[in-house]
Amino acid sequence: MKLYLEDGTVFKGKSFGAPTSITGEVVFNTGMTGYVESLTDPSYAGQILVCTYPLIGNYGVPHSSTFESSKIQIAGLVVSEYSEEFSHHAAKGSLADWLKKSGVPAITGIDTRALTKRLRERGVMLGALRTNPDKGGTRFIDPNKENLVAKVSIKKKRVYGNGPIKIIGIDCGMKENQVRLFSRPEVTFSRVPWDYDFTKEKYDALFISNGPGDPTRCIATIEHIRKAMADNKPILGICLGSQLLALAAGARTYKLKYGHRSQNQPCIESKTGRCYITSQNHGYAVDSKSLPPGWVEWFTNANDGSNEGIRHTTKPWISVQFHPEASPGPTDTAWIFDDFIRDVKNISGLRNH
Repeated sequence: MKLYLEDGTVFKGKSFGAPTSITGEVVFNTGMTGYVESLTDPSYAGQILVCTYPLIGNYGVPHSSTFESSKIQIAGLVVSEYSEEFSHHAAKGSLADWLKKSGVPAITGIDTRALTKRLRERGVMLGALRTNPDKGGTRFIDPNKENLVAKVSIKKKRVYGNGPIKIIGIDCGMKENQVRLFSRPEVTFSRVPWDYDFTKEKYDALFISNGPGDPTRCIATIEHIRKAMADNKPILGICLGSQLLALAAGARTYKLKYGHRSQNQPCIESKTGRCYITSQNHGYAVDSKSLPPGWVEWFTNANDGSNEGIRHTTKPWISVQFHPEASPGPTDTAWIFDDFIRDVKNISGLRNH
């Protein structure tokens, strides 16, 4: 099997996943663990994931209850060394078998350090994994040219719990750990499709999830968020949700050179100067210079200064570019969920619940 990049670079390796050919956007993740959670993160839809940590597969694959969605979301996987032998008390099978059953190709034996350096220097680029490299030409397809959110979002509304606090969650590619953190006795969490019109329903707050691709393609979502803002509903956005909230407010977004994908991204809270280590997976960001009056930066990335969160100075609207729900990664910012629900209680007059 070979990995082809759109700049003409070719990497040769050995297949250990499904025997199929695919194209996608080649991105890298610097996390040392958490490949199960990363592979099932819907934000990776359409992408060929490069793991910079050299040894992958050594702890196998656990039960699906730990997945971040119902299936593998990446288009393909690239590793330096695949561990055929795995050992972990929770393992139910090997990574290779899981990839094969899921129809996802994977390649090992690649110099991932050289590949990552190329992606950092030139930016993420389109690529292709081919099982028959010498047959036919290589055609690259940009997944960001389509609405990836529509592909990964649920199709019908789902309701979790029956508490007095009613929160609408827009599923743009929602991770399961976000659902878990909203599943509290005092909360009724309604998970709705990306284009679902929730504006005529009774609810106390709005949550906008993470997701893949270009946020500007989610036109219906942006319009519904604007209506929620007109009603002064409390809003929390995460990752793509932060970008969508910014777009609804009138700001702009842009594509990062190679994105942030890891569990060790340092983010600085603007008001306190405190640095948090965060889990991230995104290729787009909010242009902080385009924020309209009333909006300020909440967090910034300590590495490149890009925006990592916004908040309104007088309205109950906040969002973060990183993943406070982690999975994988540190839980340093899990308090964001607690603070949001506390504020919703106060605004809704449900302090005793």
